[in-house]
Amino acid sequence: MSGLITNNMSTIVASSLFQQLTSAYQEVETTNESSLLKSLRQGAYAHFEQAGFPTVKHEDWKYTNIHHLVNKTYVLNAEVDIANLDLSKADIPGLDAHRIVLVNGQYVLAFSSLDDEVGVVVKSIQEAVEEIHFQKHFAQHADKTGSAMVALNTALYTSGIYLSVPKNKVVSKPIQIVHIATGDQEFFAQTRNLYILEANAEAEIIESFITLDNTASNLHNKVTEIVLDENAKLQHYYLQLASDTGSYINHTEVYQTKHSLYNNYNCNFPGVAFVRNDINVRLDAENVESHLYGVNLLADKQLVDNHTIVDHMKPHCESYEWYKNIPQDEATAVFNGKIFVREDAQKTNAFQQNNNMLIGDKSAVYTKPQLEIFADDVKCSHGCTMGQFDEDALFYLRARGIGEESARVLLVHAFAFDVTSRFSNDAVRAYVEDLVAKGLEE
Repeated sequence: MSGLITNNMSTIVASSLFQQLTSAYQEVETTNESSLLKSLRQGAYAHFEQAGFPTVKHEDWKYTNIHHLVNKTYVLNAEVDIANLDLSKADIPGLDAHRIVLVNGQYVLAFSSLDDEVGVVVKSIQEAVEEIHFQKHFAQHADKTGSAMVALNTALYTSGIYLSVPKNKVVSKPIQIVHIATGDQEFFAQTRNLYILEANAEAEIIESFITLDNTASNLHNKVTEIVLDENAKLQHYYLQLASDTGSYINHTEVYQTKHSLYNNYNCNFPGVAFVRNDINVRLDAENVESHLYGVNLLADKQLVDNHTIVDHMKPHCESYEWYKNIPQDEATAVFNGKIFVREDAQKTNAFQQNNNMLIGDKSAVYTKPQLEIFADDVKCSHGCTMGQFDEDALFYLRARGIGEESARVLLVHAFAFDVTSRFSNDAVRAYVEDLVAKGLEE
């Protein structure tokens, strides 16, 4: 396989990133997009231009400084070389799945196929503008959060996919979306995804992030909007396996209606330099259920920041959230989880837990679990624990003939087990547990 994928916008190089983005927006204004899209882009860029990049002065970015990422220039909208792509870094032993491939956000049809799944639609986000669900839902959920990075993405996205599962369709096997970062010049990619599950549809989506060898430093600003219609069910995995040349700012906005189920499993491992995940779930009907799980094993000088919002908007809904952070060396983990229970959301059942195990004197965790409850007939709880690696338990295991390395792996596996045991896919669970072991050995 050989060839290049090109964007419909030229490669832009300027003296500052802000100037580059302004030039890119001016080019977008000259394209033949629909008046609706142009209006959305115009409003979004005006918002970003006024707000600017977030800084540590913003409460939600207090521990997450992106100055070093945005105080430089990048190649924007570069050509993507798909010759001899090696996808092996995304392989999951024992997983039988459909595969969708995005290279720097660009949908590569040649490596992607869902032909035998009747009714499932997958196409590049640029080609989806005539889809009825695109016109109804695009930029109608994430953009209402007021995020400057979402606004920037809406104004300047040039890649991503539209995926829809029709009414009553149960996708026969998981869909693995492989996000590949590659390029010999420092680049900035903005990817926009929209996933729609119609009434009674069911799917499992596994998103793997990898970096090809010899890739230059790269920054990604990715926004994914997910809509679940009545009784739809989605199992959704994030497996962050990119290298230390990669930095990712991801925003996931989930909108749920009656009797729908959304499960998110968010896993980050040694390698990638910087990750900021915003995962927001809006429960906007009765009898909605959501689960958010996270395992973050970090090393070296990594920074991974997970900000979550679970917004209970209507009565009789349930949410369950459990995040485990294991920073090693000089790594930093940030967790900020908010649960909102609106005034009308009586009979809500919401649980949130964050546990942290620090390995090494220089590792750090900043955690802030939050509850904001405006209803009076609810069951809500949240908690947080913080501790160092248990040397007494390690001594106990070593005294019984278990080597130090194996003992460390056992203890960390036991710590993470509360979360990994809840994974719905056995192959992914075994894969994640293996990655935990490898991440401790490095």
